[in-house]
Amino acid sequence: MGQKINPTGFRLPVTKNWASRWFATGPEFPQMLREDLKVREFLRKRLRSASVGRILIERPAKNARITIYSARPGVVIGKKGEDIESLKTALQKMLGVPVHVNIEEIRKPELDAQLIADSITQQLEKRIMFRRAMKRAMQNAMRLGAQGVKIMSAGRLNGIEIARTEWYREGRVPLHTLRADIDYGVSEAKTTYGVIGVKVWVYKGDRLGRNEAPGAADAMPPPEREDRRPRRDRPANDRPVGDRPAGDRPPASRPPSKRARKAADPTNAAATPVDVPKPVPTAPVIKRVRKTTATAKAPDDTGAGGGSKNGA
Repeated sequence: MGQKINPTGFRLPVTKNWASRWFATGPEFPQMLREDLKVREFLRKRLRSASVGRILIERPAKNARITIYSARPGVVIGKKGEDIESLKTALQKMLGVPVHVNIEEIRKPELDAQLIADSITQQLEKRIMFRRAMKRAMQNAMRLGAQGVKIMSAGRLNGIEIARTEWYREGRVPLHTLRADIDYGVSEAKTTYGVIGVKVWVYKGDRLGRNEAPGAADAMPPPEREDRRPRRDRPANDRPVGDRPAGDRPPASRPPSKRARKAADPTNAAATPVDVPKPVPTAPVIKRVRKTTATAKAPDDTGAGGGSKNGA
């Protein structure tokens, strides 16, 4: 069911990793999970103009480490680091533990699914046609190296009374392949007609799993040769070599096939007259006979039964 499930959750044990990395047991787990949701919602609202793509939360030994992936890190840091200090103070009051905030820059925001979805929703809130926004985002992603993009919008598109769903896809997006690196993002546009949901899938190519090493398949030794294998399963360079002709002799020196020898045998009763060669007549003898029969004798004036015109 790769078409229905969240692509990130579907690939968690294979190629993806969790966005919240901590361990808790008993009543601490729901409390820490609730705090994570509050932190993410707070950062989304406060850093709406900073193009935040992903937020990573880690909790080592009664501390909190929050990593913010943004396409505009200068907006998050602020002038002389004032904004990030105020942000750190607000997070410490919310969590009640010391907080360390790290900022990571997103080099290619056109390939980040969450940033693409946020950009489309911002354009929809500004009353830009949804088709134009979707196609422009797809073209930018494909131009920067994406192998496939799929964008879906659902809601009262263009303010119509009946909600509908429209999607566009360019390239290849294999949702059911676990090795495929699929980036997934969701965003909502709050318009005067209602909420319009936007989903984005970006295919960046296949990647190795977390437990795989590059070149592992090439480093394996070749399998040992089996005792008996069918000829069709035997490689070309594994055929036995003997006194038999290797097949590189010219056609004239090769022995005739069994069928040809059987047809040329004169004692074979099953041979048809077509298979027996016919003797070729000699053309000079025929021409000489035809030449002698074509000549005629000259008329004799003194012969019997004949006379001259005057003696008639």
